[in-house]
Amino acid sequence: MPIATTNPATGEMLQTFEPMGEKQIEEILAYAAEAAAALRASTFDQRGAWMREAALVLEGRQAEVARLMTLEMGKPVREAADEVAKCASACRYYAQHAERFLADMPHDAVAVGASTAYTRYEPLGPVLAVMPWNFPLWQVIRFAAPALMAGNPGLLKHASNVPQTALFLEELFRDAGFPAGAFQTLLVGSDAIEDILLDHRVRAATLTGSSTAGRAVAAIAGRALKKMVLELGGSDPFVVLPSADFDRAVSTAVRARCQNNGQSCIAAKRFIVHGDIYDAFARAFTDGMARLQVGDPLDHATDIGPLALARGRDEVAAQVDDAVAKGATVLTGGRVPDGPGWFYPPTVVTDLTPEMRLFGEEVFGPVAGLYRVESVEEALEVANATEYGLGSNAWTTDPGERERLIAGLDAGQVFVNGMTTSHPELPFGGVRNSGYGRELADLGIREFCNAKTVWVA
Repeated sequence: MPIATTNPATGEMLQTFEPMGEKQIEEILAYAAEAAAALRASTFDQRGAWMREAALVLEGRQAEVARLMTLEMGKPVREAADEVAKCASACRYYAQHAERFLADMPHDAVAVGASTAYTRYEPLGPVLAVMPWNFPLWQVIRFAAPALMAGNPGLLKHASNVPQTALFLEELFRDAGFPAGAFQTLLVGSDAIEDILLDHRVRAATLTGSSTAGRAVAAIAGRALKKMVLELGGSDPFVVLPSADFDRAVSTAVRARCQNNGQSCIAAKRFIVHGDIYDAFARAFTDGMARLQVGDPLDHATDIGPLALARGRDEVAAQVDDAVAKGATVLTGGRVPDGPGWFYPPTVVTDLTPEMRLFGEEVFGPVAGLYRVESVEEALEVANATEYGLGSNAWTTDPGERERLIAGLDAGQVFVNGMTTSHPELPFGGVRNSGYGRELADLGIREFCNAKTVWVA
C-alpha cells in the first residue's frame, strides 16, 4: 500500500509520501549510531528531563495530535485525545522510574568467591520498532519511552497509513531535547525491513502486529541473532459467571469490545457466559451494542468510527458472512452500511461453531462472538480454544472461581472484574501466537538492555 494519509471516514486520500531511498536510510542509520554513543554518555537525570519535556509537548499539542490520528485511522477523536494523555503519563512514568528499574542488582558475593558481584543493565544500541496503526501514538510511546530512558536510540517503521503521526513522533523527541538521531522515523515500505534489521548498527527489534508479520520479522532477526519482542494478535475471552456484578460486566463488555472501533489486540472478542445468566446477558449486551452511535469520528458524540482500512472492513464482513452461511445467528448489526467510508456496525453473533472463521480467528472490528457454557471448566475450554494468548477477562465474585480462572486462562494477562488494558506500571505481552517478551513496567525497559554480570575478586 502507498505511504499516505487516507481519511477512512470518506475514503479521500489527503497526502502521500515518497518512500525513503537507500541514501536517506543510510543517513538515518548513521545518525542512530552516533546517537547511541551520546545517549550512553548521558545521565538518567538528563534523559529524564528530556522525557518530561516530551510529556509537556504532548499535552500542549493534544487536540492537534488527536485530530491527526483520527484523520489517519478513524478512531473517535475523544478516544484519540485520551491516547495522547496516556502517552504523556507513560513518558513521566519512565522519567521517574527508569533509574530504579536499571539500578545495579547485587548478588551474594561470598557465595561466588568475590568481594563484589552484581548485574549491570546497559543499553544495546539502536532498536528498530515496526509498529501498527491502531494505536498509532501509544504503541510507539510504550516502546520509545523505556528504550530512550535506557539509552537506546529508536528507529520507527510505522504503518504506511499513519505517516503524519510517524513524523510527529520524530519531531516530538527532537523538540523535547533528545540528541540528534535519538529517535527517527523511516518512511519505508515493509520490503525495506529486512535490510534495515540486518544492518550491523541495528541491535534489536520490536514488532506489534499480526502473527504473520511477527513470524516474518522474527525469522530475519533470528538469522542475525538479534533480540526481539513481539506483541501480536489476540482473541481475548471475556468469561462471565453467575456471581459477577451483572450490570458492570455488561457495560464493560460493550466498552471492551468497541473501544478504538473494535480494532485492538486486547479487545474482548469472545464473550463466554454461564447458562444461568446467558439469556439476560445476551439481551442486555446486544441492547448496549445496538445503542452505540456510529458516525463521523471527529464528532465528539460518536462512539464508533470507520475501520482504518477498506480491506480491514471487507475482512470483518467476510468473517461475519461466513458464520451466517454456516448457521450462526446475528443479534444486531452484521451488514455493511451504504455510503462512503469504511464503517461496520457494532455486531453480536451467537451459535458459533468451530468450522466458522469467527470461532478461531481474530476479528479486528466491532464484532462480538457470544458463547453459552455450563461450568467453569467448559468456560476455560472455550476460552483457550484459539491459537492466541494475549489478554483475558474473568468476571466472578467467588474466590474459588477467581483462582481457577486465573490459573486456567492461557494468556499473558488476566483481568478480574475489569477491562483488559495496558498500563505503564504493569508488564504487557502474550503467549502462544500472541508473541513473546514483555513491554512496559520494569520488565519492558530491561528487554533491550545487556544484563552484564560483574564479578570482582
